[in-house]
Amino acid sequence: MSDNHRQYRTIRNALNERYPFEPEGHLASHLNTLAGMVSGIVSSRRTNLPQMAAKVPDETRVDSRIKRFSRWVNNEQLDLETYFLPYVALLLEGLASGGGPLFLVMDVSAVGRGCATLVLKVIYHRRALPWVWLVAPGSKGQFSEACHLWLIDQLQPYLPEGVEVVFLGDGEFDGVELQQHLTELGWSYVCRTAKNTILWQGAEAFSPGAVNLQPGQCLTYDQVGFTLQAYGPVQVILWWEKGYHDPLYLVTNVCQTHQACAWYRKRFRIETFFSDQKSRGFHLHQSHLSEPQRLMRLMIAACLAYIWIIYLGAMALTEGWISVIHRTNRCDWSLFQLGLNLRDFFLNEVGEVPVAFLLLPFDEEESVR
Repeated sequence: MSDNHRQYRTIRNALNERYPFEPEGHLASHLNTLAGMVSGIVSSRRTNLPQMAAKVPDETRVDSRIKRFSRWVNNEQLDLETYFLPYVALLLEGLASGGGPLFLVMDVSAVGRGCATLVLKVIYHRRALPWVWLVAPGSKGQFSEACHLWLIDQLQPYLPEGVEVVFLGDGEFDGVELQQHLTELGWSYVCRTAKNTILWQGAEAFSPGAVNLQPGQCLTYDQVGFTLQAYGPVQVILWWEKGYHDPLYLVTNVCQTHQACAWYRKRFRIETFFSDQKSRGFHLHQSHLSEPQRLMRLMIAACLAYIWIIYLGAMALTEGWISVIHRTNRCDWSLFQLGLNLRDFFLNEVGEVPVAFLLLPFDEEESVR
């Protein structure tokens, strides 16, 4: 049995075992195809269907596998609720068991040919893992505030009861409707805003960019109205950290300034997902697909592949595998790169590779980027 065949079989078994009930009929068949796509993406480091298919063990010809994958991404009956979110629910339970808040971030990036994806992710040890997403034609700025709200509502039913949630948003995620919705859900949020945003202190309007802020300063404006709508009261933080060229302007419903700033630092980790999925990983931006719904379904396989590799990276740290795949005095590989290299080691030296769609707890201070 080939290494690729063993990998595919293990992925297929893991998908079936982690599903909420035993898959049968069309569901089982679709999960088998999904397992092949996950296996092909990791083995080829690509999301183009021909390259994926060439790395999948099958008695059929490569062009037959390409057609099977194409039918999968074309099938309008396949959705996130059936083929991705059931695994997310189990992952969220595992993260919530740690006792701390869940940090959610939202971001937009180009995918495929002429499309962009809006992704809601959770921060896990310096990585941002995808939970739910939308794909639309056009540039990065094509998603309305209604799309932001839709993603939040898609994930909300899967959150464990009583878990603390913190939303971190860039400048395009500071809309009044989004802030109001997050507050109604009982979530904390810290979002970046523009320097020319209109703020209100009583009857007086001002913009944060007009304040004479100096490097090293952090000013807080409590109980202010936000934008011309005077939404609030909210807290606005003007923060110019030493060593940075420009200040940050943050809007939040968090009362403690130092806590809001510490939480927003985690926001900078969101780029890891897209860099791992693109140039450093699966090259999702080079997919030849251009239809948004097809790309949305392709991302199911790509995101499951990503979660599996992150699991392997965490295994490398928690079970001492770094000493056999990397230097022992310092680790300068990301969690994603650790996972890819541990997967290669298992296939080359052991013949079997562990597959799981779960997240392992480990010390946040481990030396991993």
